Amino acid sequence: MKIIFYGTPAVAVPFLDFLAKREEVVAVVSQPDKPAGRSLKTEPTPAKQAALRLGLKVLQPEKSSQVFEAVKGLACDLAVAVAYGKLLKADALKAPRLGTLNVHFSLLPKYRGAAPVQWSLVRGEKKTGVTIFWLDEGMDTGPIFLQKEREIGPDDDAPALMERLTALGVQALGEVLDEIAAGRTVREPQAGEPSTAPLIEKDDARVDFARPAAEIHNLVRGFRSWPKAWFALKDSRVQILKTKLAEESGEGRPGAIVSVDKNGAILVQCGGSSRLWLLEVQPEGKKPVAAADYLNGLRLGAGDRLPFV
Repeated sequence: MKIIFYGTPAVAVPFLDFLAKREEVVAVVSQPDKPAGRSLKTEPTPAKQAALRLGLKVLQPEKSSQVFEAVKGLACDLAVAVAYGKLLKADALKAPRLGTLNVHFSLLPKYRGAAPVQWSLVRGEKKTGVTIFWLDEGMDTGPIFLQKEREIGPDDDAPALMERLTALGVQALGEVLDEIAAGRTVREPQAGEPSTAPLIEKDDARVDFARPAAEIHNLVRGFRSWPKAWFALKDSRVQILKTKLAEESGEGRPGAIVSVDKNGAILVQCGGSSRLWLLEVQPEGKKPVAAADYLNGLRLGAGDRLPFV
């Protein structure tokens, strides 16, 4: 089949590589290049870099309204989108003969939006998956072709879960392409209660130790890649990179240091008599360190209370 691929960030690259091996990718449509890194040097998007490596045509329309003009002259059977970054308009969606498929990292209609993996972890879901569905003009509202489910482990974080779902998504896409090649297409309406996975703001990751330990642990897992869970310390922020739920519970003031483990973890009092082990933290502008080393730098220990605000 002749396919147009829509994608921008690194998560799109495995799907493009897969498609390029088994189908004819006539063009890759990606977001415009933007400044990145400390130097703010303009760099090609990961999907564009992959397309150039594969010798594929790259299109980068500035606006959604310009996408159809960019692709209308391309004779193609199908379009596949993976994290393109903008809603496609009806004319672009209908340009391919069969329509446009999207790979989404949740079990739709749950977690429609930009950050489904992160929010599924933050909200403590026990299962998730991938959905391959037909795009319409809504936000992840189109009919479903195929879904595959996976369990979420108690200590899975966003990078690990995304890696697993990416592999599952590539497998699912292969199955869908096989079905289409055999002349079979599926368009099942989404069923169930929808929920959203909006863009993440830095304040979404702020830790309040008056909340239950399980909620804080989920926050750390969900925002492990960005923006990372954090608490305020005077005029700076301390990021919490790794945590572990404590088996023991007890009363105490939220934020109080209950004990320090010989392996470098600290046990912190949280809300509802729950407690949480902090394993690794990163003070602003510094490298990640064991939580106990951070305490030593502040001359604090068991019995003290960190200046959480």
